[in-house]
Amino acid sequence: MSPEIEHLISLQGTDREIQRLKAEIAELPRRVAVIEEKLAGTKAGLEKAKATVKADDTARRKYETAISDLRQKISKYRDQSLEVKTNDQYKALMHEIQFAEQEIGTNEDKILELMVNAEARDKQVKAAEAELKEEAAEIEKEKAIARDRTAQDEKELAEWTAKRDAARGAVDPDLLRHYDRVAKFRGSGLAEVKDQKCSGCSVMLRPQMYNEVRSGKLLYCDSCQRILFYDASKEVPVEPQTERTGKRRAHPKIDASQAWYYRSEYLDSGEVFLSFVNSSGAAARRIFDAATGRKLGDTLIREGAYRQAFPEDLNETIRLNGNWSDAEQDDWGDELPSAVLDALQRDLDLARAEAASHRHKEAAHAPSTVAS
Repeated sequence: MSPEIEHLISLQGTDREIQRLKAEIAELPRRVAVIEEKLAGTKAGLEKAKATVKADDTARRKYETAISDLRQKISKYRDQSLEVKTNDQYKALMHEIQFAEQEIGTNEDKILELMVNAEARDKQVKAAEAELKEEAAEIEKEKAIARDRTAQDEKELAEWTAKRDAARGAVDPDLLRHYDRVAKFRGSGLAEVKDQKCSGCSVMLRPQMYNEVRSGKLLYCDSCQRILFYDASKEVPVEPQTERTGKRRAHPKIDASQAWYYRSEYLDSGEVFLSFVNSSGAAARRIFDAATGRKLGDTLIREGAYRQAFPEDLNETIRLNGNWSDAEQDDWGDELPSAVLDALQRDLDLARAEAASHRHKEAAHAPSTVAS
């Protein structure tokens, strides 16, 4: 992994921690505000309960006053009944007394209802007072926690900001501007390549791009523009077949019409894979970069089988397994599919392990020279 990518990974981790701390600092006052809002609701409930009790007391005094007035009227009507001279006047006073007594009964019923409700009203007030006291203590506790947490977060934020400044200083300015621009709109400016996909947007990478990213080249995702990187340390190691199963590696047939070779040095191109296909009295040769899978040059066709047509290409090579037709290779275009490149790389590893095993066995069975 290139140093630039390592610095960017460090920077992105720092940016995320800073975002988390800022979000937490912003969230703490909101948490307190929610509790204060609940406290305000409890206060309002308490005031309403007290207001109801007060209204009941006022109503009770009103009914008691009305009863007192009605009793005075009844006393007055009784006194008047002793002085009336006609039967009609007496009946009228008795009717007034009866009506007043009915009013007294109605008011007494209302007072009794208020007295019955008074106990429930008192319980409501006491419950609201207890809840208010509990919530007031809770909010003071939350405020204290919020103050302590905010102070700690602000301290960590200052430390992470210093780390962020150091990490930014280690990144190329042009690359940093691209990272900042993408991070602003995408939330992150860097994405790991997993399963041949950009982990940021889940879009599949083209085989050539995938191979180049694996080789350590700095590239941007065509879809989301995040800077791509590949972590080779997460690759599952492939055990050599001879060690895993005890069986010998399969060897390609000598007279096969199609063949693949590896060459560690080819002109100025370095490590390459060579593909040969015999067909209709001619041979086609294709050359691919062994690291990226990119095709080097055009397909070359010569008369005769590939061993006679391209003898100069077969020096210092390792024969590999591979059976992809001429038509399939034409469909690949300018680069090997990642599955093909991985298969060739695995077979190359097995071939090298096999060669090393042969050399070890030969050395072990070589006769030793004894000095006379």
